[in-house]
Parts: sequence; structure tokens; C-alpha cells
Amino acid sequence: MTDYRLLQQLCSIHAPSGEEYMIKNFLLQYIKKNQTDWKVKPKIYQGEDFQDCLVLVFGEPRAAVFAHMDSVGFSVRYENQLVPIGGPEAKNGYKLKGEDSLGPIACEIEINKENQTFYKFGRGIDRGASLTFECDFRETEDYVQSCYLDNRLGIFNCLKLAETLENGMIVFSAYEEHGGGTVPFLAKFMVEKYGVHQALISDITWVTEGVKHGEGVAISMRDRNVPRQSFVQMIINMAENSDIPFQLEVEASGGSDGRELQESPYPIDWCFIGAPEDNVHSPDEKVHKNDIQSMLSMYQFLMSEL
Repeated sequence: MTDYRLLQQLCSIHAPSGEEYMIKNFLLQYIKKNQTDWKVKPKIYQGEDFQDCLVLVFGEPRAAVFAHMDSVGFSVRYENQLVPIGGPEAKNGYKLKGEDSLGPIACEIEINKENQTFYKFGRGIDRGASLTFECDFRETEDYVQSCYLDNRLGIFNCLKLAETLENGMIVFSAYEEHGGGTVPFLAKFMVEKYGVHQALISDITWVTEGVKHGEGVAISMRDRNVPRQSFVQMIINMAENSDIPFQLEVEASGGSDGRELQESPYPIDWCFIGAPEDNVHSPDEKVHKNDIQSMLSMYQFLMSEL
């Protein structure tokens, strides 16, 4: 049975786009504490050349797994106004948290008649401060529900993968929810330093009329972008031989770190593989535990085969 306490910790960390260092610092501490129990101790790449990103290299990598560290949120503007970071769901009464020069912040969203978004708090908040959803982590027999399962669940998947990974790269990227921008230099490093040209995207997708709760991790054949289908089909063929439940996803919208890999000047194949969730970009994102287990198992299987 999977222990979700680490996932709860990850979901509670304040790290909207632009402030990924909060997750990075947590990951560095976690890796330092736990890597002695992993099958292979990874090389760790970080620092100014990587901004707030983090790369782990295990053995002789042939494939990489990308997981973005940032979440959606809000920036404080003027006159109590809020500006979205990425595409958060905004409703009256949603609880937000953060910190500014005067201390911790716990406030609520207020939507006016013109559908503009404001914060409701006992004092003014510093201009430029960031606010994220307050974490209310709930676990039932079948589901996990919380803010920021997108993409803390993708990170959780990578940390569980790291326990057994012998050959591969795990790449923790930034800015994905608000336009991207770090994947190009991460792709350059991946290809030029290690000659890796294939990647899996450890991210969270949507429950739709074709992708259901509890029926396995979703392997995306396309979203707004269309990855090279020979590679996607190879992944599907591998998955069919794994006895791990999965679903096929075909969407016309949505994107991920895969978009930037495809638009990079490097020949990189990629495939998005992630558990589906309800209530996207809200405080109540919801994922079925069977799909989480399927995601964990599928990544361990595929990264041993690629």
C-alpha cells in the first residue's frame, strides 16, 4: 500500500511559477536523506547554469523523465487585485496562503460583479507577493484530493522511481504552468552532455468523457501538440506487454514540457504519461489511487525497458 505522506508534504509547499526554489530546496534535502537507500546514487546537477531546476542522472541514461515543479497561483497587484499565475480556478471563498514583509498571509478570494478577482484580508498585502491555495489534503479508500496534485504527484512519481532506477535521468523543470522557458536549456544539457533523445513527461492530465477515474494511467497520443507517433506507439506496445492498466488519451488542447521538447532544435521523442484528475487547477484536485499506482508501476517498467 502506497504511503501518501510525502505527497501531502509536496502539495503543501508554496512554489508557484517563478518560485520553484522552494520545491528544489525540499528535493535536495529529501535526496540527501534518502539516496543511500536507492539502488543507484545519482549525480546531481544544479546551480546557476540550471536556475531553480534540478537534474538527477542515474548510471548510463538512455531516457529522461520530466516533471515540472511549479504550481498555479496568484500575484498581488494593486488595490487588493489578484493576477493569475498560470490558469488557476478562482471562486469566492477559496482560501489562499502566502507571506510578505509583514508576515504570514491567510486570506480568501473575492470575485466582484465584473468577474474581477480580489483578495479579502485584514490588511494590505505587499505588491508582487504570491499567493497559492491553502492545502487541505484528503485521503479516502479510493481517492486522494488536494490542491497541486498537478504536478506534485508527478514529482512524487519521480521520487518513487528514483528508488529503483538504474539508468536514466530525472529532470525537474520550472515555469511550465506559466509559459515555460527552462526546458530548452535542460534539453540542451540532456542531449549534449548525455546523448539522451527520448523522454517521458511525468505530469497530470484530465478526467474526460474518454479518460476515466480508476482505469489506469493515461498515455497521451496527442494534446495541443502531436509527438512523433512511432515513438508513442512503441511506448503503447511496451505498456501492452506490462500487464499494468492504462488508458489512451487523445485531446485537442492542453500542453506540457513535451511541447518545448518538440519545439527545441534537438531531435527528442517524448510521450506524456500521467494519472487523470478532476477539478483541475483548483483546491480540490482529485485522483484515483488505482491510477496513481498504475502511474508509479508504468514508469518503473518503461524506464527499465527504454
